Amino acid sequence: MSSMTLALIGVTKEFNRRSIFRDVSFSLGSGDSLAITGRNGSGKSTLVKIVCGLLSPTHGTIEYLNDGKSIEEEDVRNHIGLVSPYLQLYDEFSGMENLELLSAIRSDRTLEKGRIDEVLNDVGLWERRNDFLRTYSSGMKQRLKYAFAVVHRPDILILDEPTSNLDKDGIEMVRRKVSEQQKGAILIVATNDAEEATWCAKKVELGTKS
Repeated sequence: MSSMTLALIGVTKEFNRRSIFRDVSFSLGSGDSLAITGRNGSGKSTLVKIVCGLLSPTHGTIEYLNDGKSIEEEDVRNHIGLVSPYLQLYDEFSGMENLELLSAIRSDRTLEKGRIDEVLNDVGLWERRNDFLRTYSSGMKQRLKYAFAVVHRPDILILDEPTSNLDKDGIEMVRRKVSEQQKGAILIVATNDAEEATWCAKKVELGTKS
């Protein structure tokens, strides 16, 4: 198994000259877990987007290292799994087709045979795999996001509002994924739920907007 390192150094984000957060720094290695907490509007989702490479910081740097070697910016997505409210799925495709399409974006990671089937079964969607996404409940769509996030066995799994729209069984599925990720990979959870924050060994608390 490769050794992954993620480091944020003095990361600041501003919109229209308004500071969202300032000088956020942390370093995570394989097996580490971090909770990003803070009130609504404190910038949790913004920080997640920066870590994923979806947004650029106003100031500061982000380093991704795999076995001590820097990862190119265009390859970062191949090492990250993301579950978030802003992850877009396609209503006109089935659950299986969504997973196949989105997984194909990660061009440098070949999935082992049967991996998609395995993950769909694990998140409880196997029986509905061929149904159009427009027939899925909000909880089922959240489960599919987990399937997409973990199908390539990511070095970094990032969960933004991890139990949103999920019932008791769905939350238990999330806890399993969290436990699996903590066995040698990096986990980041963005939440304002105190219990979810306890899933992680480290914590960064963001302030409110100024």
